[in-house]
Amino acid sequence: SEKAQAAFNIHGEDPKVRELYGRNSFGQRALLARRLVEAGVPFVVLNEGGWDHHGDLFDKCRKRLPTFDATIAALITDLDQRGLLDTTIVTVLGEFGRTPKINPSKGRDHWSQAMSVLMAGGKIPGGLTLGATDRHGYSAVDRVLAPENFVSTIYRKLGIDPDTVLYTPQGRPSHLVSNPRAIDELFA
Repeated sequence: SEKAQAAFNIHGEDPKVRELYGRNSFGQRALLARRLVEAGVPFVVLNEGGWDHHGDLFDKCRKRLPTFDATIAALITDLDQRGLLDTTIVTVLGEFGRTPKINPSKGRDHWSQAMSVLMAGGKIPGGLTLGATDRHGYSAVDRVLAPENFVSTIYRKLGIDPDTVLYTPQGRPSHLVSNPRAIDELFA
């Protein structure tokens, strides 16, 4: 649409808003994401890769986290102020967790036993912390959830029944999600 195409012209945005998001690649892409949502684009993926810190974790995070945090906070605040947060789901996650212990290269390695996900918007109640790991951070021990629960939650928020069964052209059933149980606490 012309409205979505116009969203790409972030140079017309108020300079104060551009500053709020951060005058860096990720900040300006997050601003573009907000503009696309405002223009009616139903799905926007904002990828900020390069978090695979097997070494020098502390130095790298000291440089990246302040601007990353500021940008995510700006996006959520801006969506809220524009009345778009209730109808927009913001998620921040990776594809797996990280080892609880620092490796010899001063980094952390891949870990599938526990991870964190930030979710905001979509009428998700704010201020929730769900689940916990053991005292060493090795494994989830309280309110243990799986990726399927996360996906089922997103589907339900989008009005899609996660218990849907689709059929191949040969008539073979395929479940949309293997565990269709959504995370009930994320529904107001």
